[in-house]
Amino acid sequence: MPNKAFVYLSLLLALGLQAKTNVVVFLTDDQGWGDLSLHGNTNLSTPNIDSLGKEGASFDRFFVCPVCSPTRAEFLTGRYHVRSGVYSTSAGGERMDLDETTIADLFKRAGYSTGAFGKWHNGMQYPYHPLGRGFDYFYGFCSGHWGHYYDALMERNGELVKGKGFCVDDFTTEAINFIDRAVKDEKPFFAYVPYNTPHSPMQVPDRWWNKFKDKNLEDMMRHRNPSKEDRLHLLAALAMCENIDWNVGRLLKKLEQLKVADDTIVLFFNDNGPNGNRWNGDMEGRKGSTEEGGTRSPLLIRWPAGIKPGTEVRQIASVLDLLPTLTEMAGVVEKPEKKLDGRSLVSLLNKSEPNELDSKKSLKTRTLISSWKGKVGARDQRFRLDYKGRLFDMENDPGQRVEVTKKFPKIYQRLTQSVNKYNKEVLSELGTDERPFVIGHPEVSWTQIPARDAVPTGEIKRSNKFPNCSYFLNWKNEEDYISWDVEVAQAGLYEVELWYACPEKDLGAEVELSFLGNTLTSRISREVNPPLLTGYDRKQRTEGYVKYFEPMKMGKIQLKQGKGELKLQAKKIPGDQALEFRLLMINRIKKKKS
Repeated sequence: MPNKAFVYLSLLLALGLQAKTNVVVFLTDDQGWGDLSLHGNTNLSTPNIDSLGKEGASFDRFFVCPVCSPTRAEFLTGRYHVRSGVYSTSAGGERMDLDETTIADLFKRAGYSTGAFGKWHNGMQYPYHPLGRGFDYFYGFCSGHWGHYYDALMERNGELVKGKGFCVDDFTTEAINFIDRAVKDEKPFFAYVPYNTPHSPMQVPDRWWNKFKDKNLEDMMRHRNPSKEDRLHLLAALAMCENIDWNVGRLLKKLEQLKVADDTIVLFFNDNGPNGNRWNGDMEGRKGSTEEGGTRSPLLIRWPAGIKPGTEVRQIASVLDLLPTLTEMAGVVEKPEKKLDGRSLVSLLNKSEPNELDSKKSLKTRTLISSWKGKVGARDQRFRLDYKGRLFDMENDPGQRVEVTKKFPKIYQRLTQSVNKYNKEVLSELGTDERPFVIGHPEVSWTQIPARDAVPTGEIKRSNKFPNCSYFLNWKNEEDYISWDVEVAQAGLYEVELWYACPEKDLGAEVELSFLGNTLTSRISREVNPPLLTGYDRKQRTEGYVKYFEPMKMGKIQLKQGKGELKLQAKKIPGDQALEFRLLMINRIKKKKS
């Protein structure tokens, strides 16, 4: 018998009525497949996340990209990340092309309230911003890495605000409030909750750290090469995962309280493999790797009205499949204009006996590709071709220890052809990135321009080699400057806010902002000398530390429409350095008359 929920949806669609099934999507950052007790890890307990699979469906072989922004792009578009222009995790390479249709676009057009809460990582300046990609509401940050997790600088619909407490707790509270408002307004909701942990820095509240800091790890729950384990990093990651589970539980409880749990699809997955060497089912590879351990993720989907509890799906599946799956499950009729690379998984969830694997059909019809930084691999139901061109039998050798290329030449040839086709037809779409950073889009008045996207000259240095949450320092020479390749989308009068730090002894620097012949000059006159936010990490970081920078009004500048170099230069430096620079907020206060 077909699933009753899907019959109900089909009837609604036939009558021209809109379905009202809600959707919540949890996406975690750098949490490996092995970081759930559902998968057998006895070093931690994740009962709330586990419950999604027990009360709904769990996928045995679900795959994502090796790193953050590509996975997010593929979830949002249902298309390979390079097709949408995503090729990096920073400096503009994380942005999705503007002609892509996102899953949030589709749900918003179907009448849903759409909100995103956490780490976006697919573009900061509108229209690359979440509010330009189908979301009504955004709270979080747009970079790929955030330097501090407590009372952190966040963005709420274009306004910079100070967060409340530990960031994952904060994101969850915001998502709960959004859902509460939608229910009160009698609107269906699509809530995207992309957490930023257990990504480094390895910060977690005492409640969870105290449980793990002295924990004896199970001998069977170790990395395949235990000598590579970093104990503090590992323990902090496990503690962060339990904090995630607690927050997932908070939101699930809210759905129950609002009496919308039965008709709310809740989905959970990770963005890549683990960010450290810890137990991950003996798989080869971790974050950044195109191998099994770098790309395998849990996929848990609970929908009491539509999925039988305990459903286990053994067919391979991809993050590319989530857009067509969720839209079909929720009865969203509109489809993206561009051809999807993913396919709907509804038939797997709607099977009367989903445990029955049609292996011949799966082997013939599905090959998944994983790629990153020129490394490309292929995975079908049974075999994996790694980026070095070696074939492995994943059913009999899940740890990829024995090459079987010569034993299965036809399989090797077929998967090699799939890789070659991907290289020719997909990677070739990427081209050269000539997209400027947009200022003053007509649909919004605000634009955030961070140090992350700037190019320094002379002796100016980044606070760390990882640009995402960096700032500039060592600004000693008046001829040195930082610049951005930008496009002002709408001419007008703009007010500029400079976020900086400067000790009293260095006050007096004169800084000039210029674009296409117009300039704005301001003097650094107020001391802002915050300490580095050290002492919070459970494991010493490799990224740079950050500070609580503060804003000052630089003044107003007339910006012309067009492309060019936005330049910030210190014209006078009376102290040891001009300032430490974090970001600009540029707000249009008056449009130029046409």
